[in-house]
Amino acid sequence: MSETILANATLVLPHEVVRGSLRMDQGRIAGLDTGSAVPAGAIDCGGDLVMPGLIELHTDNLERHIQPRPKVDWPHTPAILAHDAELAGTGITTVFDALRVGSIVSHGEANYGEYARQLADEILSLRAAGALKISHFLHLRAEICSETLPEELDKFGPADRVGILSLMDHTPGQRQFTDVNQLRKYVMGKHGLSEAQFLDHIARLQDLSLRIGPAHEAAAVAAAGRLGAVMASHDDTTADQVAVSARHGVRFAEFPTTVEAARACHAQGIAVMMGAPNLIRGGSHSGNVAAATLAEAGLLDIVSSDYVPSALLSAALLLGDLWGDVARGVATVTQAPAAAAGLKDRGHLEPGARADVIRVTRIAGAAALRGTWVQGQRVA
Repeated sequence: MSETILANATLVLPHEVVRGSLRMDQGRIAGLDTGSAVPAGAIDCGGDLVMPGLIELHTDNLERHIQPRPKVDWPHTPAILAHDAELAGTGITTVFDALRVGSIVSHGEANYGEYARQLADEILSLRAAGALKISHFLHLRAEICSETLPEELDKFGPADRVGILSLMDHTPGQRQFTDVNQLRKYVMGKHGLSEAQFLDHIARLQDLSLRIGPAHEAAAVAAAGRLGAVMASHDDTTADQVAVSARHGVRFAEFPTTVEAARACHAQGIAVMMGAPNLIRGGSHSGNVAAATLAEAGLLDIVSSDYVPSALLSAALLLGDLWGDVARGVATVTQAPAAAAGLKDRGHLEPGARADVIRVTRIAGAAALRGTWVQGQRVA
């Protein structure tokens, strides 16, 4: 039977939470009713939360499956399938898989090469074969401070499901790496560089950014238009950087590093996204602004799981507790990311919307998933 009814549930609607039932049929939400009745054949949710499936705009999780340990390359097909299953098992029903475009190929030990086109082909091939549980789009992370960005962007076209293109600039001394000591710890630890090699690495990147950074930024903005992708900024730190983002047509800001930048984003009509691990851990692991600080100031709109898929659901409920409004907390991982990405058919429990739905209970305050449905079919 194509019809599924989740009854006696606590329904998380766009602006309120009510006791009721939800009916899914033919891949869509077919109806909503209030009350605690359990019709024949329905699933009795016993008061569990029923909410839209989570929408993840930025996750590095696939990288963890492809390289489970440093210098260990895992076969891509099982890695993609494991990533997909993990997301389904944490309540994520739509994901924008983040793939870096733009590589460094001439900087000695700290080189990193091209991989996005091949991996995109593998993801899209598995999707076409019906092998994936959830809905996958691509998020191209355009590294401005790189050597090969325009050439890599040219390999993508409108048919590639590129939903987001983010403008990334990891030039040492600014944005995420304003504190060069933080970069020193990261790069020297990852690549085993000496102090002299690290200083040479910084000098090369800063020179590269001065020479070709503006051209690469222009190429990335043009590519977003060609691909029909929503643009995002990354690690905005100052109001001036946010003003540039606004001129480019950026729709949401990933992980602004300061309150100043977050306020400037709201003034420019740019949604602010922060990481769930930052919120759950109580602060940024790299010393940037705490997500809770922005939430308390009314400057947090969207949450991303970043590198911990299970954190997304927990963060939404944590925000619901912080704000005293479960619907508002859940909206940061459903309605708000759907709106930012231009997805009008999901992210809300309303008749006619995609039947991407999850059932959740709370155990000792923690979020525990009890079921995931994608287009009305149970996948976890």
